[in-house]
Amino acid sequence: MKTAKLTATAMALISALALTNCTYPAEPPVVAAPAPQSAQPQLGLRVKQAITVDGLQFRDADADGELAVYEDWRRAPLERAADLAARMTTAEKVGTLMHSTMPGRDGLLGRAETYDLEALGKLVNDKHVTSFITRLTIAPALLAEQSNAAQEVAAAARLGIPLTISTDPRNHFSYVLGASDAGTGTTQWPELLGFAALRDPAYVHEFGEVARREYRALGIHMALSPQLDLLTEPRWPRGSGTFGSQAALTSVLGGAYVEAFQGGADGLQSDGVMTVVKHWVGYGAQPEGFDGHNYYGRFADPGQYMDQHIAAFDGALKAQAAGVMPAYPVLRDTQVNGEDLELVSPGFSAQLLEGLLRDDLGYRGVILSDWAITRDCNARCVNPTDAKPQRPQDIATPWGVEDLTVRQRYVKGLKAGIDQFGGTDDVEPLMEAIAAGEVTMARVDQSVIRVMVPKFALGLFENPYVEPAAATAAIGQADDVAKADRLQREAQVLLRNEGNALPFAAGAKVWLQGMAPEAAQAAGLQVVDNVAEADFAIVRAESPSDMLHPNHFFGSRQKEGRLNFQPGDPAYDALSAAKAANVPTMLAIFLDRPAVLTEVLPFTDVILANFGASDAAVLDVALGKATARGRMPFELPRSMDAVLTQNPAAPDDSTDPLYPFGAGL
Repeated sequence: MKTAKLTATAMALISALALTNCTYPAEPPVVAAPAPQSAQPQLGLRVKQAITVDGLQFRDADADGELAVYEDWRRAPLERAADLAARMTTAEKVGTLMHSTMPGRDGLLGRAETYDLEALGKLVNDKHVTSFITRLTIAPALLAEQSNAAQEVAAAARLGIPLTISTDPRNHFSYVLGASDAGTGTTQWPELLGFAALRDPAYVHEFGEVARREYRALGIHMALSPQLDLLTEPRWPRGSGTFGSQAALTSVLGGAYVEAFQGGADGLQSDGVMTVVKHWVGYGAQPEGFDGHNYYGRFADPGQYMDQHIAAFDGALKAQAAGVMPAYPVLRDTQVNGEDLELVSPGFSAQLLEGLLRDDLGYRGVILSDWAITRDCNARCVNPTDAKPQRPQDIATPWGVEDLTVRQRYVKGLKAGIDQFGGTDDVEPLMEAIAAGEVTMARVDQSVIRVMVPKFALGLFENPYVEPAAATAAIGQADDVAKADRLQREAQVLLRNEGNALPFAAGAKVWLQGMAPEAAQAAGLQVVDNVAEADFAIVRAESPSDMLHPNHFFGSRQKEGRLNFQPGDPAYDALSAAKAANVPTMLAIFLDRPAVLTEVLPFTDVILANFGASDAAVLDVALGKATARGRMPFELPRSMDAVLTQNPAAPDDSTDPLYPFGAGL
């Protein structure tokens, strides 16, 4: 049996990628592909058998008994991807351009206890989709088993293309279905804001290396993170997933995140996890903080500050992030390279994708759209009511192209630079567009190869399976938990400590609001029900908010509106009661948004801010067992009037902030 050679078609694809001088990038889409392997890798042979050539074994992915170039692990990922693309049907190529949701059995948006393998089989075999987001949050061994079962479905398909499985962040505290996730068994670290508070990329590396190992043990290959948007509008509900308000700090920490997750400074490694940095670009500059998932939040105004929002991505792009996800909102009154931007969301903007990202900045990886940008926004999406609230099936984000058909959106997105469309498996409109000549096969092949190269670089064509027992052993290791717990403590910010009230006395009587009594008792404190009997009080709270859009799917799950505490808020009333009892009081606040603390400042002796911390972590700082070392990664405005008059695009620009960027004792 002879070593396979590249077909003429595959060679032509590589040549076209290397030599083309058109609207598409000139360089081949190499995602820092490692050198071809020289030693026999372990093969995953659960469905199809191996081929032996020159004493070496190769997975016979297409089950034809011959060694194809794409099956040859001695070849470079680009060669293999081009060969595979040359063998694919149009339908298989179109399916490759979809990034769907792994179907869960009897679950909402993929949230379930197991995958629906029958439904998955239809997506893989009928629609040829091989990229999916997972939303299972079950025990590690069970998730590993489910990953293997899903890969077996894919391995049985005609070309045996393995699945790329992605996830929203699952190692932190925030959870919003469809925007962030919550793991089961994975280590729990502060939000990215906590790393910004510590200012040290070494901590980001420490986290990323642990999370990378955990993801791969679960059978997850792609991180839909980090979020490199700037938190410049304090009312914006997605700020906890960012590195704060400043572009320079975000750039440094974003680069460290990409390096750690992908396995090195030279791009994606075989044991790495693809990072999809998001959201390109200007997403944080949303007026009133209304989020771009929602019809009423479909605009952003970065304006004259656009350069800062772009600069936040510098470090991640330098580290060769394997993926970039464009933002949702239409950018108004904004220029790039001296030209006004077309009033469409970045996923449809050739100026932002092919122009700025690929041509100007030299990006060569995958561009994956955010979810549901090709779908129609129906009446429940635009204006849901109590009687007809927005449901999951009503989620759509075609901002700026609402008047186009689904088919036209696919065409415009591809021409703008999109490689994969997130949150959809609606293949027919794109098939029709190709048949009508509205999109060339050369353009489709370009994206197919970009999507396939990382699959080869990660070794998924050799062995996409994981060991459930190893997943249990690899996830939640004592050393890793200790690292995460340490950072939960150190990333807190001590903003106020009047009269050196901290540390509170061990063994004392404490009155609690918003904290589990069991945690205080475990710390050696005596919990009392009457605040007047306490030696001190601890009030745990999150940033205040209003429910302004209860009928919108995301509006009902995200924080909006005010940032200041008011009478009637549980935290306000608890702090007031403790002050009235003349008890030393600590406000321990999770700053998921930049709260206005002016109204409760007189009620407090201590203000301890956190960006994701357990009760035990807060108590350790309160009792002097650990030290809060963080500094504010954004400013805290003095009043809601100051919030209303600041520029949503400008970092830390409110009048006379109560606590400026960098504050901390």
